[in-house]
Amino acid sequence: MEDYSMNVPEMFGKNVFNDDVMRERLPKPVYRRLRQIIDNREEMDPSIADAVAHAMKDWAIENGATHYSHWFQPLTEVTAEKHDSFISVPDERGHVIMEFSGKELIKGEPDASSFPSGGLRSTFEARGYTTWDCTSPAFLRKDSTGVTLYIPTAFCSYKGEALDKKTPLLRSMQAINEQALRILRLFGNTTSHRVIPMVGPEQEYFLIDRDKYLRRKDLVYTGRTLFGAMPPKGQEMDDHYFGAIRPRVGAFMNELNQRLWELGVPAKTQHNEVAPAQHELAQVYEEANLAADHNQLVMETMRRTAEKQNLVCLLAEKPFDGINGSGKHNNWSLTTDDGINMTDPGKTPHENVQFLLVLALILKAVDEHADLLRESAFVPGNDLRLGAQEAPPAIVSVFLGDQLEDVIEQLCSTGEVTGSRSGGTMHTGVATLADFTKDATDRNRTSPFAFTGNKFEFRMVGSSASISSPNVVLNTIVAEAFRDAADELEKADDFQMAVHDMIKNLLSAHRRIVFNGNGYSDEWVKEAERRGLPNFRSGVESVDALVREENVRMFEELGVYTRAELESRREIEYENYAKTINIESRAMMNLARKRLIPAMVKYTTRLAESINTVREACPDADISTQTDMLKDTSRNLADMRAALLELAKQTDIAAAITDERQKAFYCLQHVVPGMHALREPADRLEMLCDKDLWPFPSYGDMLFEL
Repeated sequence: MEDYSMNVPEMFGKNVFNDDVMRERLPKPVYRRLRQIIDNREEMDPSIADAVAHAMKDWAIENGATHYSHWFQPLTEVTAEKHDSFISVPDERGHVIMEFSGKELIKGEPDASSFPSGGLRSTFEARGYTTWDCTSPAFLRKDSTGVTLYIPTAFCSYKGEALDKKTPLLRSMQAINEQALRILRLFGNTTSHRVIPMVGPEQEYFLIDRDKYLRRKDLVYTGRTLFGAMPPKGQEMDDHYFGAIRPRVGAFMNELNQRLWELGVPAKTQHNEVAPAQHELAQVYEEANLAADHNQLVMETMRRTAEKQNLVCLLAEKPFDGINGSGKHNNWSLTTDDGINMTDPGKTPHENVQFLLVLALILKAVDEHADLLRESAFVPGNDLRLGAQEAPPAIVSVFLGDQLEDVIEQLCSTGEVTGSRSGGTMHTGVATLADFTKDATDRNRTSPFAFTGNKFEFRMVGSSASISSPNVVLNTIVAEAFRDAADELEKADDFQMAVHDMIKNLLSAHRRIVFNGNGYSDEWVKEAERRGLPNFRSGVESVDALVREENVRMFEELGVYTRAELESRREIEYENYAKTINIESRAMMNLARKRLIPAMVKYTTRLAESINTVREACPDADISTQTDMLKDTSRNLADMRAALLELAKQTDIAAAITDERQKAFYCLQHVVPGMHALREPADRLEMLCDKDLWPFPSYGDMLFEL
C-alpha cells in the first residue's frame, strides 16, 4: 500500500538558508548584524559578507551543491540564472579548493546586453550587475543539473538603472513604508517601525498530457492553442469547479507541494478551477518582495514537476478558446512590524478613523491612477480574457460591499457616520448545523479591485506574469496618496477636524471609482463611461500611461522609477506585444500551410473519390449529403486560404514598421483580426473532417483525457 503521508514541519524550508540555519551557522555578531539589516532595511554591511558567504557555501556543499547562481528577474516575466561552481584554482598538488567569497555573494556580472532594456543598454554595452537581496533567503534547487545554491538578486545596468522586476519593487516598498509611517504617527502610533505591503497571490494553471502537447505545435510555439473547435462539453455543468481531484492531477499536486514546501514556499490552497483541466494554487501572505520571488518559484516548479510526470503545465492566460482563461489574483494589504493591519476596518469601521482615511486614500490612488493599474496587468495573453464573461472587466473599479458603501453614503450625505452594518447570523435551518456570524458583506467576483474584509484583491493580473509590476504600482500610488495627505495633515491646527474633512472630501471626490454591481454587464460599460472612467479594451492602449507626465513625476519623486526607466519599459511593452503577435501569426500560417490545408485536401480528395465510387456503383443513389459535405468543406477551405493570404500580407506590413508603438498598434488593429479570420474557417473544418485525418489532438482530447 502506497504511503502518501508527509511530515510538513520537518520538510518545510529544508532547502532554504533561513533564519534557523543562519542562527546556527553564523558567528553571533554577524548573525545579529545581518538580522538588523534585514529587519530594519538598512544598507548592507560589506564587513559581514565574507562570513555569510562562507557559512552559506558550507551549508550548500554539505547538502550536495556544486554550483551557485545569482537568480534574478529581467524584464521577461521569467527568471534568469548563470551557474558558477565553487571550484577555485587548484593548489600546488592539484587538489581542488571550494571557495565562495563575500564579493561573489554580493556582486555578480551577467551580460546585460542580451536582455530587454528598452534602450537603456546597447548591444556593445554589455556590463550589468546582480546584487544580493538579503531580504529574500537563498535556497537550494535539486534537479538534473545537480544541486545549485540560488541567491536572489537585483539586476541593474552599469549606470545603475533597474533592468529587472525586483529593484523597483524594493524601491516601492521603501516608499510606502516611509509614507505610511507618517500616517501612523499622525494617529499617535509610536510603536510601529515599519509598514510592509503583504501579498498573497493565487496562481491558476492548466494541466494536459505531454504527449498530446507535443503534437500541438501551436502550444509548443506560443503556449496557447491557435486553432481548436469546442468539444460537445465545456464548463457548462460547473462540475469541475471544486470537484474531486483526478489521481494523475493529485499526484502532481502532491509532488508540487513537497517541492515548494522544501523551498520554503507557503503553498496553502489547491483545487480544481472552473474550466476542465484548470486548477489553482494559492500562497499564504508574505512580504511583497518574498511573495513575488516565491510566485516565480511556484511557476517554475509547476513546469518542472509537470514534465517529470509526463504532463505540461500551461500558464498562458487563454490556452483554450471558449472556456475560462487563467489569472492571478493579487491579494494586497498593509501590515506593520508589530501586527497592525492598516486595511482592516475592525468590527466598527464607522468608528475607525484611521481605517477610513486609509480607505479614502486608496480610493483616491486607484481613481487617479487607474491607467497605471490597467497597464501593470498588461501581458499579451491578458487581452484574450479581460473584459470577457470570465474575468474582471478592463475598466478599473473598486468593490467595497454593502457595509463600507453605507458608511460612505452616510459621510457624503450628512458628514457624519452613526453606525455600520453588521453581517448578522447565518441560519441554515438544520438543527445539527451550527449557526455562525456572517461577514459584513458579500463578495463580488466581477470586480477588478475588490475589498474582501481586510485586504484588497487585484484580480486583473495575468497568470503568466510576474506579480512585481502590479505591486510596484499599488505600493507607489498609495504611497503618493499617503504623502499628500500627510503633507496636509501635519500642518493642521485641529487634526481631528482636518482628518474628518479630508475623509469626507476624498470619498466625495473619488466615489465614482466604487462599483458594487455586475462588472460583466453592458450597463456597467455605459455607466463607467458616464462616470468618466477609462476603458482600455486592450492593454496596448494603456502602455502610454507609463510616461504620462503626472505618473513620471510621481515615480521620480518617490524614488521608484526614473524617467529613463519608465520610457524603457514602455518600449519593451510595445516590442514584446508586437513580437508575441508576430510569433503567433507566423505559427498560425505555418500550421495552416503545412498541416491543416494538406489534411483538408486529403479529406476532400477522399470525399470526392467516395462520391465517384458510389455514383459508379449505383447511378441512382442519393449522394446529395456527400456532395453538400464536399461543397461545405471546399467553401471553408477557400475561406481559409483567402484568410491565410490576407494574414500573411498584414504580418509582413507589421514586420516592416520600425517604430515599436506603431507596430504594436498595427498588430492589434490588423494582424490580430487577421488571425481570428483564419481561425474561424479552420475550426469549422475541424468539425467536418474525419478525426483520423485531423492533424492535431482536439480540445476534447486534451481537456478531458488525463
